[in-house]
Amino acid sequence: MVLHLTDCRAIPVAEIKIEGFLSCFTCLLSLMEKLEIHQLTKQYGDHIVLNQLTFKTDCTVLGIAGPNGSGKSTLLRCIAGLLKPNSGRISLAVGNRKLTPADLNGEVGYTAPYVELYEGMSATENLQFVQDLKRHKNTDTLPDIGQLLVRCQANSFSDQLYGDLSTGQRQRVKLAASLVHDPLLLCLDEPGSNLDADGRKLIEITVAEFARPEKLVVIASNQSDELDYCDELISLDNR
Repeated sequence: MVLHLTDCRAIPVAEIKIEGFLSCFTCLLSLMEKLEIHQLTKQYGDHIVLNQLTFKTDCTVLGIAGPNGSGKSTLLRCIAGLLKPNSGRISLAVGNRKLTPADLNGEVGYTAPYVELYEGMSATENLQFVQDLKRHKNTDTLPDIGQLLVRCQANSFSDQLYGDLSTGQRQRVKLAASLVHDPLLLCLDEPGSNLDADGRKLIEITVAEFARPEKLVVIASNQSDELDYCDELISLDNR
């Protein structure tokens, strides 16, 4: 940083150092990819699911494609910090900062057919629980639960026990739960599972609304309509 003494006020040395550091740090972040994976390997016993996978992307919506058993869900869970790889490195830089493993709990929203909420709690109670559990931001910036239930087409059964809901209704509530803490990273595994036409349209709208430069959406799917939402695709067909 160059200071011209003829056209600027006197600035304390400490302030110059801080401003210079922040400027350099911002520049470094802008050069980083949102997601970078290097030689990622995951195996269960002798079965290798991901074998030294390497790629990087700076897109807003990333799709992970491939047939059943190709490792889509495994890769998504590794990215979200829910599954530890055997080896390799995953780097995430979203929201103008590099996310550490400790950050992931509060900054990841995750929806999948195999992830369930509490059956003995209502849809509203489940969302409030998740929001309280992951609360780390100013409450003024967090989504209003009632409005979120409306957006996710779940307001008509918001007071019913989650365990009494149909699979399609549960999927809507789980989608709302993945958004209730305003995450930076949204991971969707087969998001259209058990949803009707209106529900699949909801997924499309949700991805479009969430997809902003400072955030990242990762969709694992073998459905062409869901992969059409993506800016970039990685195929696990021939890894």
